[in-house]
Amino acid sequence: MCLSCGTVFDVAKREKQTAQFEAQTQAANFWNDNEKAQVVMRDLAGHREWIEAWRKVERVREDASVMLDLAEEARDESTFAEAEKEIATLQAAVDDLEFRSMLSGPDDERNAILTIHPGAGGTESQDWAQMLFRMYVRWIERHGFEYQIIDLQAGEEAGLKDATIEVRGQYAYGHLKAEAGIHRLVRISPFDANKRRHTSFASVFVLPEIEDNVTIKIEEKDLRVDTYRASGAGGQHVNKTSSAVRLTHVPTGIVVQCQNERSQLRNRDLAMKLLMAKLYQLKREEEKAKFNELEKNKKDIGWGNQIRSYVFQPYTLVKDHRTGVVERNVQAVMDGELDEFIKAFLMGKRYNKKTGGVDVEEELEIEE
Repeated sequence: MCLSCGTVFDVAKREKQTAQFEAQTQAANFWNDNEKAQVVMRDLAGHREWIEAWRKVERVREDASVMLDLAEEARDESTFAEAEKEIATLQAAVDDLEFRSMLSGPDDERNAILTIHPGAGGTESQDWAQMLFRMYVRWIERHGFEYQIIDLQAGEEAGLKDATIEVRGQYAYGHLKAEAGIHRLVRISPFDANKRRHTSFASVFVLPEIEDNVTIKIEEKDLRVDTYRASGAGGQHVNKTSSAVRLTHVPTGIVVQCQNERSQLRNRDLAMKLLMAKLYQLKREEEKAKFNELEKNKKDIGWGNQIRSYVFQPYTLVKDHRTGVVERNVQAVMDGELDEFIKAFLMGKRYNKKTGGVDVEEELEIEE
């Protein structure tokens, strides 16, 4: 455990940035541009929160040091026990700060746009996509983030054909980027009269939401706009006007759509926001020369590519294949308890864990 790691966490740099943001807020015309001001205030709050977390580590470190000195002088078991508690508190504070330092990517502080696509398998995979949608909404609510459904297309019999959610809150993207990938479900199908075990797949894509201070140029000639009637539950709920909007960026072939709002103008604004996010992500991936590999993974929502398996039968188990983190309480995970998986991934930790005396890898290799 590092007891003097201010340079590692670059506290001085954050304090300097905080002072710069505070100076901006004092300008007479600061609130003339409300959206820009909100971005500055959000960044300022983030830096202040991080610095306060660092100061907490410093305070706890000092308390632990004093308690250790007292314990050594007193040679008393109860004093040593108190010192151990202080050290445990210090370790927890350092771990929390270390996790915060993992959220230091160029886009980690941004809002996130999360999209869920079912894999092949019709109703089975569409129902799995619906379950993942519910899981992420529960996680969002647990963390106090706000969210808005940009697009939601119901399956013919059950589940979802597609879902896109805008998640608003500090470090929303930094957390949710850990969830991008293929998610695998193993269960006794409720849609199979013979009660056979089925495997379903769904993909989760996560993009940082782009704000006005990031420039992505979209030429009108490169944009095709289509309007259509939004799908609904039928009857009185069917939209009688062409309020749904589909945008196609011709040079890249990227297609986005939004049909959740009654206003065509509002749907277009939300679709444009999603398109900007996808183009920004494409630009970043091209700079890293990884976009082709990303597209390859997108096309194969199936065996061998999953980042996590959720097993409901013949045993209950959720395992993240990237980190080895295992959770036996499947229902808790489906209710949004994802923090252990997210934290392990962001901190680059790898766990070797056996559950109930049975090797997890052996369990997951049972014939489907």
